[in-house]
Parts: sequence; structure tokens; C-alpha cells
Amino acid sequence: MNGKILVGTASWTDPGFVADWYPKKVPASDRLRWYAEHFNLVEVNSSFYRIPVRRFVERWCEQTPAGFVFDMKLHRLLSRHSTGPELLPKDLRSKAVVKGDRVELTPALEEAVIERFLQALEPFETSGKLGALLLQLSPSFRPRSNQLSELDHLLEFLKGHQVAIELRNRKWITDEQRPETEAWFKRHKVTFVMVDAPVDPHFTIMPRIDLVTNPKLAYLRAHGRNARGYIAGRSVAERFAYDYSAKELEEMAQRAAEVLKHADQLHLIYNNNASNYAPKAATAMQNILREKHLTTVPEPAAQTELVYA
Repeated sequence: MNGKILVGTASWTDPGFVADWYPKKVPASDRLRWYAEHFNLVEVNSSFYRIPVRRFVERWCEQTPAGFVFDMKLHRLLSRHSTGPELLPKDLRSKAVVKGDRVELTPALEEAVIERFLQALEPFETSGKLGALLLQLSPSFRPRSNQLSELDHLLEFLKGHQVAIELRNRKWITDEQRPETEAWFKRHKVTFVMVDAPVDPHFTIMPRIDLVTNPKLAYLRAHGRNARGYIAGRSVAERFAYDYSAKELEEMAQRAAEVLKHADQLHLIYNNNASNYAPKAATAMQNILREKHLTTVPEPAAQTELVYA
């Protein structure tokens, strides 16, 4: 294998991690540093709700070693989710058209949010730690009422960056719609986010398909296989409460190996964020991949665990 697989979790501050994974004596200020001694990839979830603050990004760079990668979720407004004005920086709220309690996404506001977002991420770019910009679309963004070309304006402003898009409505990739969806992703060299998710026909659950649309980067998000929780869960812990078995992780490693035949790099993110399920699965996956010689992830630094135990 000439490519590389990076493994991490969706967030490093999840309450379940704090309760059940981090050693009790690791202070909040040291959690990212401790996390980065176990993984060299993380997906930042907080940026979905708030545009990052530059000084925090600078601090994250300082707390992580060379080669560490941050995948960043784009703000929920860009992802076509319902967004209240309080989730925008104060100076951008004056540019927002608000209908009821929801901000209307206009081209001017979209450009302003993207500009502010990218300004905050400049320390990542300078240090070589910026990975993909993840656009996690709303399930309400669907073929019947939307077109992928509606995202062209956004992609124009993100030129020069790795963009990965996770569709959350299965109709984009099923039946007669699939060829058009694949063609759009490949034409724009956008990474199609693959998933490991429950097998269920519900419209919000994407099927497990392997599709590499950007040979530079493939992206796989593991949501767990809890169909009832995924569909009806009210909290993140309820929706993604799933503890992967050793057999399931072996199967996923084989899938990752096949995907890597078509991409230079694969980012494998565990989003089964209940208790310590995600970091436990990510750790087990790293061990499997090392045995298969499919990753360059370094061995965890045991001395930190001895200090904080």
C-alpha cells in the first residue's frame, strides 16, 4: 500500500470521553495534548456550531505534534441546517436576514461566513495541520427539492482546500439519482464521505457504499450500527451509541484497505460517541492497521498514562 490511513474520533471533548476514557487527573487544558499522543487525526465538531476563534486554533497547533491533522466541520449555516442568529459572530448578525428565528442563507452571508471561517484556520494552514473541510448536509437537503449545483457557490470560495461532503439523505445515492451525484462529486474533485452506519431503509441513513471521488483523499465516518438510536435518538450519545465488535472492526479494516487502492489517503473517523466507544474502536483499528501495515500512526506514548494514572 502506497497510501496512508489516519484514524481519529469526531471531537476530543465529548462528555463520554471525559467520563470514561481520559485519565481522571488529566486537566481539561491537557486533553488535546493527551489525545494527540494516541491519534494523529481529529475531526473538530465545535466548528459546526460556532466559527472557530483564531487564538484557540493557535493554541491547538501548539498542543499537537508535527503531522497532526485537524478535519474541520463547516458551520451549520453552510450545511443548510436551521440556524439561529445567535450562532453567528455578533458583527455578522447585522448582515443576516432573519425569518422567524432562522437565518436565511444568502450568497453575501455565505461568503462572509466562509471568509471568517478560513481566517480563523490560517494557523492550521501555516503549520500544515489542516485536513479536510467537512460539509455535513442536512437530511432535508434532498433531490426532490434541491440540486447539488446549489453548492457550487460555496465550493468556489473554498478553492484550494480539501472539501469532503457527507450527504444525509440516501436518495442522493440510490436508484436513478446515483450517476448524477457521482458525476457532480468527481467533476468538482470533492471527497464523497462514505459511512459505516446501520443497515436500514430510513431516508436519513446512507447505505454503506465505497465511492472514491477524489483520488487525493477518501473519508469514512463510522456512526455505529444502532438503527433505533440513529433514527429516534434525541442526543448524540443516544443516536451513536454503538460498541463495535472485534469482528466488525476487522471487516472495516478490510474495507479501508480496498478504498486505499483508489486514494492517496483515507481519513477514518469514529463518530460512535457514547461512553468511550469511539476512542476504544479507533485504538483497536490502529492496532489492526499496524498489523496489516496500512498506517503510519506512531505507537501511543505510554509515559503520559503513567504520569496521570
